[in-house]
Amino acid sequence: MTQRSLADWLAYLEQLHPSAIDMGLERSRQVALQLGLGRPAPRVITVTGTNGKGSTCAFVARLLQAQGLKVGVYSSPHLLHYNERVQLQGVEASDAQLCEAFAAVEAARADISLTYFEMGTLAAFWLFEQASLDAVVLEVGLGGRLDAVNLIDADVALVTSIGVDHADWLGDTRESVAFEKAGIFRQGRPALCGDPEPPAPLLERAEALDCPLSLRGRDFDLTISGNDWNWFGTDIDGQRVELLNLPLLDLPMQNAALALQAYLLLGMPWDASLIRNALLNTRVTGRLDRRALQWQGKALTVLMDVGHNPHAATFLAERLAQRPVAGQRLAVFGLLNDKDLDGVLAPLMTSIASWAVAPLPTVRSRSADEVAGALQNLGARVTSYPSVALALQAQCEQATADDEIVLFGSFYCVAEGLEWLSRHATEEVANGFAG
Repeated sequence: MTQRSLADWLAYLEQLHPSAIDMGLERSRQVALQLGLGRPAPRVITVTGTNGKGSTCAFVARLLQAQGLKVGVYSSPHLLHYNERVQLQGVEASDAQLCEAFAAVEAARADISLTYFEMGTLAAFWLFEQASLDAVVLEVGLGGRLDAVNLIDADVALVTSIGVDHADWLGDTRESVAFEKAGIFRQGRPALCGDPEPPAPLLERAEALDCPLSLRGRDFDLTISGNDWNWFGTDIDGQRVELLNLPLLDLPMQNAALALQAYLLLGMPWDASLIRNALLNTRVTGRLDRRALQWQGKALTVLMDVGHNPHAATFLAERLAQRPVAGQRLAVFGLLNDKDLDGVLAPLMTSIASWAVAPLPTVRSRSADEVAGALQNLGARVTSYPSVALALQAQCEQATADDEIVLFGSFYCVAEGLEWLSRHATEEVANGFAG
């Protein structure tokens, strides 16, 4: 048989199962047993939440790496390349490694049908086990209780935030979402929640499993003062630990606060200087990702963010308000058809001077006409384009050095924008959002 390329494997995975999403662990569990998978590493940190999973995973991984640990990270979705989903010691898995892992899972699954995500998750676990890592950080794909990542018992389970999203799968209340996300908790093992108002089902699940539960505002929290922020947490012995006068970060600091509490509960060495540097050096492509660019002789600024639900849009609006620009903000925006369009647009109406909207390169996209119509109803100045690339180009043409282009919405939107920038713009400086 001719050896498959990574592109061949990904195309094959897309047609393996009759539906893209099929919640449940039984199929993955059977294949994991046939594959002989054990624990992917001695320490497992699992992260779920409506928003903030990616940056929280990145913070936890960076903190552990700062102590010299060999760390793997599994995340989704990817922006440009599938390899982004699996990191081994800070390096994306190679095409060859992924192909080998997919071949191993394929040989083990026999006639068991797996979804694209289930195949990818088992392949990541296989790669982690081969790499002899010290710790892995696992990002839940959807929900928690029935997500393939939940095959592995977490030593520490994190819930970043709880909002209504993916209602068809998780229910249309915060309580139903909290129940699904609390499914990653394990008997007697630490659980953390970064949502300041956790719904009752999460608290009840932690109590039923006798999980030591760390809550933001009670067991850990942060305060921001001027250009600094302070953090306190509670260690495994119930003692208060503080970090003071930390510099503001580019990524959401509430997610850094959650990651710090998880790190503290893992019993790792507490070196304030190493911790500070680890937080400052954490970056996530496409999340509050601000870049200075040269395009056709103009110096331009683009801020990219994959916020695609009301909670994320509200956070983005708050960050924009905290960092005013001399000129105007020009948006490039696209959204999937299962997202709350009005809920995403409303928080940002006072932040954006003009909108360029476009369909996304997927059958799940909302039409540009529908998005434009919603914006027009809100009194916005909006123009529709056939693609995100053309929308971004149009905003670059009219932007000045004092303006900021805000490219946000779906992962598809940010990914297409990144591809256009790589072809047409020269990156002069990569700046953090707080800079």
